[in-house]
Order: sequence, then structure tokens, then C-alpha cells
Amino acid sequence: MRRLPALLAPVALIAILAACTSGGAPGWTYAPAPSATAAASGGASGAPAASGSAAASAPASAPASAPASTAPSTAPSGAGSGAPSGAAGTITVTAPVGAATGGFQPTTLSAAANTAFTIHFDNQDTQAPHNVELKDANQAQVTLGGDTSFFQGPGQRDYQVPALAPGTYTYFCAVHPTTMMGTLTIQ
Repeated sequence: MRRLPALLAPVALIAILAACTSGGAPGWTYAPAPSATAAASGGASGAPAASGSAAASAPASAPASAPASTAPSTAPSGAGSGAPSGAAGTITVTAPVGAATGGFQPTTLSAAANTAFTIHFDNQDTQAPHNVELKDANQAQVTLGGDTSFFQGPGQRDYQVPALAPGTYTYFCAVHPTTMMGTLTIQ
């Protein structure tokens, strides 16, 4: 009887070694299967990466920002004045540090009626994410061109505004709509 356990131990060991050295692929693994495409550095693994894009090479902790405008800026030298200039006017809205409680600068802007223009958003606030959105007098959302998702500064984005009818519009931050708002007069 004592010989049976003594014989079983070497047989079990041989069976285990044979299974480990077999040429077949294991049916299980603790590691995830390799991705068909490599994830960008700092990006989430398993997510498809867009080859050659700026987003693919940016670290995950870096805020995404809209691509730079190809049109020359026509903002006046006092860019905080809000007065558009040139055929493709640009007005600037700034979120200074602490804007979540202090609001935008400036809080009043104006632009020409029936003429498309650009809102240049300069987010200087490193404490909270912000964006710029626009509503008409009836509180209907005005669709802006560009990336209107909120982001933490420092960073800048340009929003293309379609030609608007004369009237009073409200620009605001979707994250802080009660403290970060201003009036845009279209005349």
C-alpha cells in the first residue's frame, strides 16, 4: 500500500511536465489578448488609435484642444473689448483663473447682425473646466462650430458662430451657467 502513493507522485509530476511543455497553445491566460492596433502612448489600451493624429500622440492627462484656426485672427489689439473687426470678425471671451466664481471677462460683447463671426475662447483657468455656449432670447441653443466640450485651462478654442439676427443673446459656461455668463448684443 505504501508503494502506491510513492509511485503516483512521479507519475503526476511527469503528467504536469508533459502538459506544460506541449506544443499546443494554452486555452487560458492571465494576460489580455494583444490588440490588433497599438494604443497611443498614455492612451487607454484596447481603444482604437487614430494614426498620425495629434490626439493619438497627446498624453491622456493633457486636455484636448481644438486645432488652430487656419484663418488669420482679426481680433482687435484690445482683444478683451469684444468688438469684431474685419470681414471675418473675432470676439474674445476669457475665463481667468477663478472664473467659476468670478465669471467671464468681458461680460458684454457685440457683433454685427447677419454676419458669421468667431468667438475666440481663452481659458486661463487651471482650477476648473469651462466652455462657451450660446442661447438666443428664447433660451434656444445656438449651434456653434468647433469643439464646445468643456476643458481645463490653460488652452484656447475657436467657435464659429453662424450669422445671427439682431437681438440679445446669452453666452455661458455649461459647467458654471449661473456664475459664468455674459450678454452678446447682435446689431
